[in-house]
Amino acid sequence: MKIFQVLCCVMLVASLASGREYHVAVEGSDQDAGSSAQPFRTIAKAAEVAQPGDVVTVHEGTYRERVTPARGGTSDTERIVYQAAAGAKVVLKGSEVVKGWEKVQNDTWKVTIPNDFFGDFNPYNDLIAGDWFNGKGREHHTGAVYLNGHWLTEAATLEDALAPIGDASSSYGPGGDPYLLNVAWLQPGTESGATARVAAAGFASQHGVQAAACSEGGQCIGWIEHGDWVRYENVDCGARTEQMVIRAASVTDGGTIEVRLDAPDGELLGSCRVPHTGGWQSWSSFRATIKPVSGSKTICLVFRGREAEKVSGLRLWFAKVDATNTTIWAQFQDINPNESQVEINVRQAVFYPARTGINYLTVRGLTMMHAATNWAPPTAEQVGLIGTNWSKGWIIEDCDIRYSTCVGITLGKHGDEYDNTSADTAEGYVKTIERAIDRGWSKDNIGHHLVRNNEISHCEQAGLVGSLGAIFSTISRNEIHDIHIRQLFTGAEMAGIKIHAAIDTEISGNHIYRTCRGIWLDWMNQGSRVTRNLLHDNDTCEDLFVEVNHGPFLVDNNIFLSRRSLLDVSQGGAYVHNLFAGGIVPHPELNRETPYHKAHSAEVAGLLKITGGDDRFYNNVFVGPSGLTAYDDAARPVRAEGNLYLGGARLGASEANSVVRTALDPNIRVTQEDTSVTLHITIDPSWRLPNTAVVTTKRLGLAAVTKAAYENPDGTPLTIDTDYFGKQRNTSAPCPGPFAKPSVGKLTLRVW
Repeated sequence: MKIFQVLCCVMLVASLASGREYHVAVEGSDQDAGSSAQPFRTIAKAAEVAQPGDVVTVHEGTYRERVTPARGGTSDTERIVYQAAAGAKVVLKGSEVVKGWEKVQNDTWKVTIPNDFFGDFNPYNDLIAGDWFNGKGREHHTGAVYLNGHWLTEAATLEDALAPIGDASSSYGPGGDPYLLNVAWLQPGTESGATARVAAAGFASQHGVQAAACSEGGQCIGWIEHGDWVRYENVDCGARTEQMVIRAASVTDGGTIEVRLDAPDGELLGSCRVPHTGGWQSWSSFRATIKPVSGSKTICLVFRGREAEKVSGLRLWFAKVDATNTTIWAQFQDINPNESQVEINVRQAVFYPARTGINYLTVRGLTMMHAATNWAPPTAEQVGLIGTNWSKGWIIEDCDIRYSTCVGITLGKHGDEYDNTSADTAEGYVKTIERAIDRGWSKDNIGHHLVRNNEISHCEQAGLVGSLGAIFSTISRNEIHDIHIRQLFTGAEMAGIKIHAAIDTEISGNHIYRTCRGIWLDWMNQGSRVTRNLLHDNDTCEDLFVEVNHGPFLVDNNIFLSRRSLLDVSQGGAYVHNLFAGGIVPHPELNRETPYHKAHSAEVAGLLKITGGDDRFYNNVFVGPSGLTAYDDAARPVRAEGNLYLGGARLGASEANSVVRTALDPNIRVTQEDTSVTLHITIDPSWRLPNTAVVTTKRLGLAAVTKAAYENPDGTPLTIDTDYFGKQRNTSAPCPGPFAKPSVGKLTLRVW
């Protein structure tokens, strides 16, 4: 009898451990049991009842709802799993179909919808706003209008939406005004020092004047748009000086700076053209030929953007909300929208918990789209199309995530009364970190997420964002593309992947292209590893931006093919076995003290400014215009060995065991067909010439500031002995670059 009782207990425990499977189907009912024979109708109903260890299986169909999981699992082995049924196409949407459109004029139709259709959230009355957001002088809403799944563009005015397609008076997208430009004044006729002072009252930009040290290029006057100007007083132009040096950085092509006497509309003394410089921190010097002016004068610099380009065939929409109704006007060419699938956003998110601490969830195999997400800065709750909301241990895998007004996936911070109150300051974010620590920000409570094998696209801020909540996570084998390509608004948080505090976070094997910026690791990037990623066509800015981090962090076996490969506003980075085909720009940051941590911990150990340097560059391949000469004057020593320089790339002054072959061009080209990407490259025997050695934890040493080692997250030493494809390297003399044993000649390598 005792044996029988024991067996029954074992069977009961096993049954509880395995959990229950709930089923959801479009033909089901939420009054049913949720079994395979009697499925629920909504995923939300299953989320109400699912317990740790349970599985929610969703069957073929489109589900228009927001899933707000009531609870999470208790451990990695006692998860709650939300999954698509085997072979099923499951689409979860934050939109609803609307009919009843009436023709107004030209190609414009309108529909009027009662406000109670939206419940307690109306995205057409919800303005995009937040810290570090720049609307480019107009309002933007989280709502969107979709025709056959693809979104139209929000018009700046109703008049633009009523005009014939292509005849809008405003400009839309990256081709027109306004332009993002930083300008720093330098002494007339020379490259040293700044003698003018900025008259703050004379600057028209909404961002105001930002004072920057002369060592960083003079006095930075911030975000400049067409027609903005700044006045400098007491400038000694010099009667015999006919040239004036102006330093500027631009992410757009087609700006001109006019030098005018006394006022913005004063006598034109001269001008200089400012082409695309590669980004907002990529400074270049330009000379304006000016009329001689003797004595101390007042000078105005005026920015003129080139005439806005109209985007051919761009379809616009515009909305107005009154006390009872929402009216939407939209352009539909040669179609009747009542006979097509026209959808509008009605939900802020698609899969997002209402409270924090919903741990150990798996979301697998779902297509999720059409979310009215708002701007997600690091100082506010980050709500995504799908997001973890300050939780631990999620797995998001094999999903198709697209069309989010701002962000696709968020692994972000909690919300509180201090959201968006930082006044865009470093001090504000330091306070955010302090409050997060008070709320349990630690290795034990937050992060440890796994985001893998997803396609993330058509998000206008970022594909994936994580402020503080992405610690100890792995983001791997995702395809991320078409991020912030419309550029209707801007700010400081746009990238394929944007993470604050990538502590012991791995970003590996991702394909990131057609984004404003590939990967941006900002503040507290420590113990992270960026490895085996393919990045290309991220030409608005760069493939990788590391900002105000103290190290150690490791970047290895990546293929960087965009116009600029790396913007390094950090120190303590190790760059090993990469292919750099774009520019490399180091830049100190002396205006902000940013945190560093105890090794493998979220505990803050101190704050320090970024003086620059303390980087390692081992066994990389550089192709012009890349190279390390910009590090020659770094504040801390930079170690560089075993690198290969091709096609005009230049090595650093103190570099050892490296090889330069200026005349050799590898003729790099990328072709893409469906989901396959091929790298076309010419490799010659010079790839084997550098005197290289295997890179290990011991060789990399300790980061100067943190005194922490370049090692695995569990504290064990690492050896970089495999390549981009995972193939074993020759550890006695590894070939530089991301490929272990490349053949010689013209190669076609399938890299994704």
